Amino acid sequence: MKEVEVTAKTVQEAVQAALEQLGVDEDQVEVTVLREGKSGVLGLGVEEAKVKVKLLAQPRDGDVVKVAREVAETLIESMGLDAEVTATQATKGNLPVALDIEGDDLGILIGRRGQTLASLQYIIRLIVAEKLKMWVPINVDIAGYKKRRYESLRSLALRLAEQVKTSRHLITLEPMPADERRIIHLTLADTPDVVTESMGEGEGRKVAILFKKR
Repeated sequence: MKEVEVTAKTVQEAVQAALEQLGVDEDQVEVTVLREGKSGVLGLGVEEAKVKVKLLAQPRDGDVVKVAREVAETLIESMGLDAEVTATQATKGNLPVALDIEGDDLGILIGRRGQTLASLQYIIRLIVAEKLKMWVPINVDIAGYKKRRYESLRSLALRLAEQVKTSRHLITLEPMPADERRIIHLTLADTPDVVTESMGEGEGRKVAILFKKR
């Protein structure tokens, strides 16, 4: 069962960072606080919080693929849309399941900045979780929208990282959902001289790119 250990200034920040690493939501994991962390006095005695976040047990892969595809097809049919749903597993023996929806005139399912797509994905996850009695991380894409969006975010992250290196001033991106913030973090994880941090709460949560002092 996949798990990560993360340190941050607070327990909440450490949990959020771990969720973004795993690409899941909080109700899909078990969180163990290994260290509460201390704020210290006048900068002395500061100790970062540390948590262990473990993915909860998942159902059999074949069941997830079958149920997820059937749920998506039923929803799309109920909306009077004509589309084909392909369900695949990202890596054998390792969820999440990817649903690719293809068809004509599916922009209505994507919405502004992918908001409708995000809602559709959440609804599919809820229905599948109810059917399988277990939460499953399912990724839904429509007509390759997410693939294009992720490529755009990777290019943006690298471009902004170069600006941060030159100016040595942080740059804050617009608020993004967790999966898009994760793309920024992963893209710049091994980039010299910069570091990324998530900040804010809820729908206002965003990524900042900072110059890493040596």
